[in-house]
Amino acid sequence: MPDVIAIVGGSGALGGGLARRCARAGLEVVIGSRDRARAEQAAASLLADMPHASVRGTDNSAAAALGDIVVVTVPFANQASILDEIGPRLAGKLVVDTTVPLMPPKVGRVQLPPAGSAALAARERLGEEIALVTAFHNLSAEKLGAEGDPGCDILVFGDDKDARERLIDLTTRLGLRGLHGGPLANAVAAEAMTSVLIAINRRYKVPGGAGLRITGLG
Repeated sequence: MPDVIAIVGGSGALGGGLARRCARAGLEVVIGSRDRARAEQAAASLLADMPHASVRGTDNSAAAALGDIVVVTVPFANQASILDEIGPRLAGKLVVDTTVPLMPPKVGRVQLPPAGSAALAARERLGEEIALVTAFHNLSAEKLGAEGDPGCDILVFGDDKDARERLIDLTTRLGLRGLHGGPLANAVAAEAMTSVLIAINRRYKVPGGAGLRITGLG
């Protein structure tokens, strides 16, 4: 059976963009939120545009329980509490953390957390037994939710190559190009690049937001 994609924090911008792309690809989507009513509203909005999509909304913990692949799309300030909340629901699942350590108001400046990166903070929180990868750091919510190729690559990081490959397979189903970025420790590069891209977007006013494309791969 196809994977059920649970998007924790799916009522936000990035989660909403991912939910839209997943629904458009014909995947079963569960949108999670701290406020169940917000998740249900987000699901209803998608269904209004795509009546035949398989989308529903619920609270974060229930969404994590329902998903085969659980994607965490929450601000860095909420990462620890959300992972603690859904942690008991994650055994046997692929967990995808999209968190970037942006620290307002200076989000255009690289500011790394004490753990070294949001990815390593997630690993500390969840433990070694959870299959954890990180991705979607450098793609704007607008481009993620839009139809077609966004012209950007998805760098995927994780210590388990098979887990990385599983997410890359998902990105292909979504019309995106996912690439192995190496172990979880390497995620710091993509996390830091997000602040660089924010600074570029502010300076050059890039429509839809700047992204990364790895050249030379054919």
